[in-house]
Amino acid sequence: MRDRLLFALACFLNVACAHAADRPHIICIMADDLGWMDLHCQGNDVLQTPQLDNLAKQGVRFTNAYAAAPVCSPTRAALITGLTPARLHITQHGADGKQFWPADRRVQPPTTKAELAHETTTLAERLRAAGYATGFFGKWHLGDDPKFWPKEHGFDVNLGGCGLGGPPTYFDPYRIPTLPPRKTGEYLCDRLADETVAFMRREKDRPMFVCLWTYNPHYPFEAPDELVAHFKGREGPGLKNPIYGGQIAAVDRAVGRVLDELKTLGIAEQTLVMFTSDNGGWTGATDNRPLRGGKGDLYEGGLRVPLIVRWPGVNTKGAVDNTPVVSMDLTATMLDAAGVPLAKDEQLDGESLRTLFRGGKLQRDALYFHYPHFAFHKANRPGSAIRWGQYKLVLRYDDNSVELFELENDLGETKDLAAAKPDIARKLKDRLLNWLAETKAGLPTAVRNSDEK
Repeated sequence: MRDRLLFALACFLNVACAHAADRPHIICIMADDLGWMDLHCQGNDVLQTPQLDNLAKQGVRFTNAYAAAPVCSPTRAALITGLTPARLHITQHGADGKQFWPADRRVQPPTTKAELAHETTTLAERLRAAGYATGFFGKWHLGDDPKFWPKEHGFDVNLGGCGLGGPPTYFDPYRIPTLPPRKTGEYLCDRLADETVAFMRREKDRPMFVCLWTYNPHYPFEAPDELVAHFKGREGPGLKNPIYGGQIAAVDRAVGRVLDELKTLGIAEQTLVMFTSDNGGWTGATDNRPLRGGKGDLYEGGLRVPLIVRWPGVNTKGAVDNTPVVSMDLTATMLDAAGVPLAKDEQLDGESLRTLFRGGKLQRDALYFHYPHFAFHKANRPGSAIRWGQYKLVLRYDDNSVELFELENDLGETKDLAAAKPDIARKLKDRLLNWLAETKAGLPTAVRNSDEK
């Protein structure tokens, strides 16, 4: 408690003399399970996302953006803290258990935390200490117990955030404990946008930090009839299910509602807006091609996500950036924009994107990923990965094998170069192992005959 009070005092002293206009409002929008190819501006000709496409024209669209993990909870924890999931020891989507483990598994996943510890300082806590009004709307999934929900991690308002990984239903009454029923049949994404707008209207005269973390387009597959109708009969490459198309259209509509309100309030030019996803698309719902794999695996389809950043007066409008970036970079960027310093001896696992907007380069030369678990579909292999330049190496824990891909020439990860380029494979594996040691990452162990399967 004493450390948090000292941190809050330090933030106050650093920003007390700053004019509110120097600290932009911050809107962080994160969709759930939205794949890299699930936006029209990303090249999907079937899906229609006019609001997000327009946001990309006003901001920067990143083509090599990565979620911190191939499943939701670790990425959510990483974004709200700025720390990699391996360091947080939050590496699975919720509590791990037998429901995820194949009977014939060769390795036993490590233990993982299912909630965000209070010892970790969140982005909301940092910004609230600096004078921001903080509001959370949507999916949290970082602990079943209410003591780990958004209001206990720095948010003034929480509507929708709880331990649920997906809504029981997308239509009111939702049966979400932190979102009381309002209008029977109302669609969840519309409700969350409405609550976000109401918060913005109340708090517009002070700096705001708003998280709109939609449940869409996560299972269950439900969407308003008028949105689904547009996609019926258009199934094929780019769209597997018209309901999924309707869910994405609902996200786009909600984003448009929030962006329009920023204009109405006259604060659009004083607001940093970010849009991304918590992991790659689930292959049972969407078409991730040309990427390989999907949610729950370390191939590009599981990790690569859309990312659009609009920072008026800082970014070049309509720019496309191919720099590899990751969820924790968004945390660092938001703190940079707000002018909020870290406490002494603190360090994040991300870098501010302001450097790129100014024409510079990020200091790091590699990104790291750690998913030592089986996903809900049990079709993946536990592993870790490193992206270094155009090379990506995946280490598999069931047999200690590696795969090496050159993404510039093989975006679909079809050709394993580990045998052809052993020196690069060895170098990247060594770097990955050093990173795992530095973060004290939990590692799988071999399954013994006596182990319960």
